[in-house]
Amino acid sequence: MKPENVERIAIFRALQLGDMLCCVPALRALRRAYPRAHIALIGLPWAHSFVERYAHLVDELIVFPGAVGFPEQEETDAHLPAFHDAMRARRLDLAIQLHGSGGVANDIVEQMLARTNAGFLKPDEAPRNGVFIPWPDALQEIARYTALMEALGVDAHDTQLEIPLTQQDTRECDELIERYGLDTARLVLVHAGAQLPSRRWPAERFAQVAAALANDGWQVALTGSAGEAAITASIANAPGVNAINLTGKTSLGALAALVARARLVVCNDTGLSHVAAAMRTRSVVIASGSDTQRWAPLDHERHRVLADYPPCRPCSFRECPYGHPCALNVSVAQVLDVARLQLPVEKLETDAHC
Repeated sequence: MKPENVERIAIFRALQLGDMLCCVPALRALRRAYPRAHIALIGLPWAHSFVERYAHLVDELIVFPGAVGFPEQEETDAHLPAFHDAMRARRLDLAIQLHGSGGVANDIVEQMLARTNAGFLKPDEAPRNGVFIPWPDALQEIARYTALMEALGVDAHDTQLEIPLTQQDTRECDELIERYGLDTARLVLVHAGAQLPSRRWPAERFAQVAAALANDGWQVALTGSAGEAAITASIANAPGVNAINLTGKTSLGALAALVARARLVVCNDTGLSHVAAAMRTRSVVIASGSDTQRWAPLDHERHRVLADYPPCRPCSFRECPYGHPCALNVSVAQVLDVARLQLPVEKLETDAHC
């Protein structure tokens, strides 16, 4: 589609932070191809903050009211008629389904009656009018969405994640560093939370890693949302752990700024792993349950993923019913070995002789 013929674009992706970060390269490519188009994101209510941060890529958030088959919100179709009426009134030139593999998500997009639709098709899904490609199951998550951009004729070779930082983000980060005496030259961030219990490596193992790295001379800080306070408190209070607990004390921007200054992030396969990738900070990611082919960072040297692969993986459970072997089969020794390889030991040795 020629840029001069496209004035109004809507992108359907009603998902959480980590998922949204993975589509940033596709959004960047789309903006570059259609610099004058009004690009609206159809997403979850929280994404107001996403649109504010990525105002150079997205112009507006349209809150998706929810539907059957979309568990991120109340599953009801009651609000869909009014939603579709409002979308049709916009007379969209292009509606893009970036939500997932197809099916009902494509139905949602088609009902907007845009001039052109684009998206993905499940293996058994009938062809649809527009630019639809088979769900690229073998590709990493970021590459899936850039592949759709390429199918639209959009150059999407740049797959680097980004999180733009504001002056407020930097100011909040500076205040955290001063208030808690953070030494960024030897700072390791440990993030033990994840939205699903099935995706969490045991907190007691994170505690052992935190204690060992602190004993090596690194300064350990625990990060997490306010809702993860119980997890981080159990680590902070574990025997031998000497860590600064920053749980609930960082906005996304301040946390991203702090990640950018840290030497290493140790975390589950969760949103913070994408933050580390965006800020180009080395990480060790313990991936429990998730599809590592899909979610592992593209830079395998800077970001090291540790995972075990029992037959039940990838996991579709909120809580593991099988004893959580994928998590328990990743040992503390494995994580420490990789973390120590990722950290610049010569820096500590230099500091020790100063």
